[in-house]
Amino acid sequence: MAEILLLPFGSAGDVFPFIWLGRHLMARGHRVTMITACLFEEQARNAGLFFIPLGEKDEFETMIRDPRIWKLGIGTKVVFEFAANSVGPYLAAIEKCGKVDLMLAPVTAFAARLAREKHGTPLITVHLQPAVFLSVHETPLLHPAMRILRHMPVWFKRLLFSLPNPVDLFALPKVRRICEANGVKPPRSLWREWWDSPDGVLALFPEWFAKPQPDWPANLLQWTFPLEDLATEQALQPELQAFLAAGEKPVVFTPGSANVQASRFFAVAAEAVQRIGCRAVFVTREPKQVPPNLPANILTVDYAPFSTLLKQASVFVHHGGIGTMSQAFATGVPQLIMHMAHDQPDNADRVEGLGAGLGLSVRQFTPKRVAHELQRLLHDAAFANAARACLQHVGKARCADDLMFWIEARLGK
Repeated sequence: MAEILLLPFGSAGDVFPFIWLGRHLMARGHRVTMITACLFEEQARNAGLFFIPLGEKDEFETMIRDPRIWKLGIGTKVVFEFAANSVGPYLAAIEKCGKVDLMLAPVTAFAARLAREKHGTPLITVHLQPAVFLSVHETPLLHPAMRILRHMPVWFKRLLFSLPNPVDLFALPKVRRICEANGVKPPRSLWREWWDSPDGVLALFPEWFAKPQPDWPANLLQWTFPLEDLATEQALQPELQAFLAAGEKPVVFTPGSANVQASRFFAVAAEAVQRIGCRAVFVTREPKQVPPNLPANILTVDYAPFSTLLKQASVFVHHGGIGTMSQAFATGVPQLIMHMAHDQPDNADRVEGLGAGLGLSVRQFTPKRVAHELQRLLHDAAFANAARACLQHVGKARCADDLMFWIEARLGK
């Protein structure tokens, strides 16, 4: 039995894949501990993981309530600054665990790489979305302006990407100070030196969604979507079950589990639903964001496992988070994405490329436009056919045992 640490950083879409990894690792007899925001303690413990809370609940809430978090470009700064400020507490929690055989963490858990350099503990970097690979060949769409880059020669993109980048501008100074305080030589660049662990890189998305590129790490294993949504621990609420059974398949709307500033999203959604006369389910952990006195054809719930709910949905309208998007693929539902920041524009672009949905910017997300696009998604068979093709791809997922063998081969190295 090995001692394995899971160190996710971020919202439910960032944490749930690590719970999925933890379930499989525990099934093979390993002792698995998760260290992340205390907001996820109940979900992690219910899945059988040991759990060490990181910081106070208010700290994570402060970040997601920062109105800048969903602003294109600016949101990246907020995330990297918060990640840098979390290095000290993260490292302290890691060191309290004593001898550890392996760590799995995203790039934003900078303390994991620091612990590797300080203690020699093997580390697997886990990438959940292709947007983190800033390839000069297939360049991700992190900003609408980056569409122009796709037509630029490789030499130009290499030159451009050699310039100062956001992670070094916003996080590196703080990380350097903590490295020096711990007797670790700090990296000159987080992106160029610490982005991918030398011990192994795991990409948890399939090749049919994002093809590997020549400048991706050589020590990488590309897998598939983990599709963890805690469905084994939480069934659909009785009120939701009754609503689903009472009529036609609804359109499901969610702005993401971490989005607590979605009043406009739901106001637009409510008006668009009324324009086309469909039924709808609004999913938000803060129901006060939803307009009051909604008609009977709209039901609001605080949580629902999408793997269950989307099987009874007609269209899925969401923010473009990788975990949310993958659940739509796994249920064959067409998608309408209101992308805001981070990896969302790139995910929406890839969904459009597959023909399985449409993407809108925040500015484009208006009642008239949303109603129009919903009509297309509901009645154009091409979208339904493409969504079903994605479902067939998901159904061909490989056996998780092969992934576990690959992870175990890095124990103690």
